[in-house]
Amino acid sequence: MKILVTGGLGFIGSHTVVELQNEGFEVVIIDDCSNSTEKVLDGISAITGTTPLFEKLDLKEKDKVSDFFKRHQDVQGVIHFAASKAVGESVEKPLLYYENNIGTLVYLLKELSQKNKASFIFSSSCTVYGQADEMPITENAPVKVAESPYGNTKQMGEEIIADTCRVAPNLNAIALRYFNPMGAHPSTEIGELPIGVPQNLVPFITQTGVGIRKELSVFGDDYPTPDGTAVRDYIYVVDLAKAHVIALKRLLNQKNSDNFEVFNVGTGKGSSVLEVIQSFEKVSGKKLNYKIVNRRAGDITSAYADTTKANQILGWRSEYTLDQAMKSAWDWEQKIKGQ
Repeated sequence: MKILVTGGLGFIGSHTVVELQNEGFEVVIIDDCSNSTEKVLDGISAITGTTPLFEKLDLKEKDKVSDFFKRHQDVQGVIHFAASKAVGESVEKPLLYYENNIGTLVYLLKELSQKNKASFIFSSSCTVYGQADEMPITENAPVKVAESPYGNTKQMGEEIIADTCRVAPNLNAIALRYFNPMGAHPSTEIGELPIGVPQNLVPFITQTGVGIRKELSVFGDDYPTPDGTAVRDYIYVVDLAKAHVIALKRLLNQKNSDNFEVFNVGTGKGSSVLEVIQSFEKVSGKKLNYKIVNRRAGDITSAYADTTKANQILGWRSEYTLDQAMKSAWDWEQKIKGQ
């Protein structure tokens, strides 16, 4: 069975490709390599023994998307990762985010809605909740006005999928609302490898630890949290990747009565920025050079998941601890620094 993974050379995408291939799926990847590299294919092949099909394609080019589906009519499911994803950058470049994240989604759904049967998994985000009123956050928490254009694209994306599913009963879709993915594959063949300055906390920590970055900036220590720094739910990327495979199987087996569902994917535990730094120092044995700076535009105080729905309906739960995930990220960072 052939599954298309857009953004499949990226951080979460590549780990999901590995899990799909381990489960016997045939995978074809679309990626424009704007924040990834074709070398990731070698890592996937080293882990699974199989090199997935790959097409370098910009999903903003509608005609090329249409041509792809004409050539790959046997694609039965799509896992859609390809998107711009930095909160801070989205505040500075909103139109880039609306073009990349909304236009490409529409083009994919137009193609899938024409098929007799199709499954679609959307890479959503806990940012759809904004600053939630209660912790942990359930899927029933109100979707608030987004704190950033990035968050807004995820809200709009879910609305577009829901609207499409209402008029396309042939389309089954699930939106997975991620919290904060981190870590690397235990083989250290693939991991988080941002191009340029990392936008996420953990790779900035590990790059600082290995000497690529001079110091880490902690954005704010005056939040109403136990230590004053922002709190997030950090989930191991392989745990997250496995959630996609489980969700895909649910869609393919048509076990859902509603053809559009949403699930939180996190650990259910919040960790502050300082706690994440302490985890790094514990697993690496190194002191991290960091400084406190002003808050960053678009950031919220706290977000961590209630994963009861995913645990009960999907039968999925996270397995790795923060320290275990951090150790994998540090092993990966040391490997790529030595190459």
